Amino acid sequence: MTTRKDYLRGPRIDPRPITGKETVTELVDNAFLAYNAGRLAEGCRLFAERMLAEDVTVGMSLTGAMTPAGLGMSTMIPLIEAGFVDWIVSTGANLYHDSHFGLGLTMHKGTPFADDVELREEGVVRIYDIFFDYQVLLSTDAYIREVSARPEFQRPMSTAEYHYLLGGYVREREQALGIGRKSVLGVAHECGVPIYTSSPGDSSIGMNVAEQALTGSQLRFDVSADVNETSAVVFHAKTHGGKSGVLIIGGGSPKNFVLQTEPQIQEVLGIGEKGHDYYLQMTDARPDTGGLSGATPSEAVSWGKVDPEKLPDTVVCYLDNTVGFPILAAYALAKRKPRRLKRLYHKRDEMLRELTEAYQEAKADRDARAEATPVGRQP
Repeated sequence: MTTRKDYLRGPRIDPRPITGKETVTELVDNAFLAYNAGRLAEGCRLFAERMLAEDVTVGMSLTGAMTPAGLGMSTMIPLIEAGFVDWIVSTGANLYHDSHFGLGLTMHKGTPFADDVELREEGVVRIYDIFFDYQVLLSTDAYIREVSARPEFQRPMSTAEYHYLLGGYVREREQALGIGRKSVLGVAHECGVPIYTSSPGDSSIGMNVAEQALTGSQLRFDVSADVNETSAVVFHAKTHGGKSGVLIIGGGSPKNFVLQTEPQIQEVLGIGEKGHDYYLQMTDARPDTGGLSGATPSEAVSWGKVDPEKLPDTVVCYLDNTVGFPILAAYALAKRKPRRLKRLYHKRDEMLRELTEAYQEAKADRDARAEATPVGRQP
């Protein structure tokens, strides 16, 4: 039974006055004490102190228009280069807009209070308070079609393969333009970080690939390969003495795609597993509306997505990701040294082979048990 003394064991709320000279880590540890600031502080410590241990494989999901707001350059690229993110599931839109920067195209700070009819007449596109020229879309579309028509793309492939190839070309364009590392796709290519899209047709990248299918292109996204490869990443982490952690920025389909790796291993493939070890989410979605975006880690336990014994190692922060995500990154980069890059993209075949062998063994065991069980008479 929990006693009053147990409830009052937490640290006293007694912060030092803010001076204006604090670092991000000092501000988080001293002033982020309660409500969603408290959850963000807990998330920062979970990420930096536990999820970034050498034996943890970190998968990140990304939704919302984060790359147009510059978070690809400010936040994601530093995390990838530091080895703090090992594999990614993103909306296609984030990757499409990310490529603008790698191609030397520009987006601009604007205002949410502009006249959208007037913007349309002037050829300006708005993402809330971000403005960019409509020609940015047309130029990016043309580039994606040009690259995707090349011989190495003319086959079915996982979205990780497609993004790796595309990222290589975007990185070459950056180098030719002399603009440095602007694109998540380009940096992920260099670091061997596989990037998947759970709904590859739901973005301008998918739209341009679909256009090419009408002209005889053999490029097709293999969604089954995506499901099996992501499950293989998690299985490899858990069966080689390590752990699996998920960093969920937003919600939506990418959140489910990162988390469904465990039900795929357990429920569908029949391989004994317990769930992800660490769960950190930043979202503005409520749990009581029934949507996946707001679903809690405790609910995920009932699906086999999260190890029930690891619920204390789960944190949900209800806040704007454009605020919380950079703070999390700054905290982690200040607290942890860079990790060795796992370069999981280049290990996909090996990891998939391990998963396939485990599945075949589990299936053979189930079939043997079924044959040994007498079938009762039908009435």
